[in-house]
Amino acid sequence: MPTVLDTRDRQGMAEWVAAASEERLDMAFLCAGITGGLPHTDTDGLLLEREERVRDMLDINLTGTLNTFFPVVAAMRGQERNGENLRGRICVMASVAGFVCYPGTPSYSASKAALDRFIVANAGRLGSFGISLTSVCCGFVDTAMVQGNRFAMPGLVSTEEAVRRILRGTLRQTRRVIFPAWLVMGSRLMDLLPPRLAERYYVTQPSAQPAGMPDF
Repeated sequence: MPTVLDTRDRQGMAEWVAAASEERLDMAFLCAGITGGLPHTDTDGLLLEREERVRDMLDINLTGTLNTFFPVVAAMRGQERNGENLRGRICVMASVAGFVCYPGTPSYSASKAALDRFIVANAGRLGSFGISLTSVCCGFVDTAMVQGNRFAMPGLVSTEEAVRRILRGTLRQTRRVIFPAWLVMGSRLMDLLPPRLAERYYVTQPSAQPAGMPDF
């Protein structure tokens, strides 16, 4: 039965996952998250994400996901292995933004980078225990979250295509699902450049301008 919860509620999430997994929990998809861009330049010329917005971004994207992750692991570790020798699968929504230091969305990039590293770093040990971890690092997906963007979104994919790729990768126990590949590879190459050089390109992008993305 669908339930509306705030993932920042650590106890509430633990109780809900425990109740939802009483019989068995074979797969969990952790996708709670928010995004947003830079506000208008301040009166003194400073351009910086609002502190409240940064804290919300990290609380929801990172801490909220961890508030779901640990109860799910607790539920799966007590289960018997299935015919695939698995106790369960966990898929976490990171982002291609986690591969770059993007000045248009600093806290979003930071939260997604932390999620991806956490999941991939833990995948080996949990995998040997029978819990498969998958991190999804994709570009723009045609959902309500991006519909307010005021710039061209390269590599935009439909929700149906994204679901197909994510589900296929999760079922195959892929450590990291990426799409579109050219955007992810390009982002990783950009991150190899000296920061000041990459910054010269990034700050010219429409999404890195004040109010280029909705600042909720």
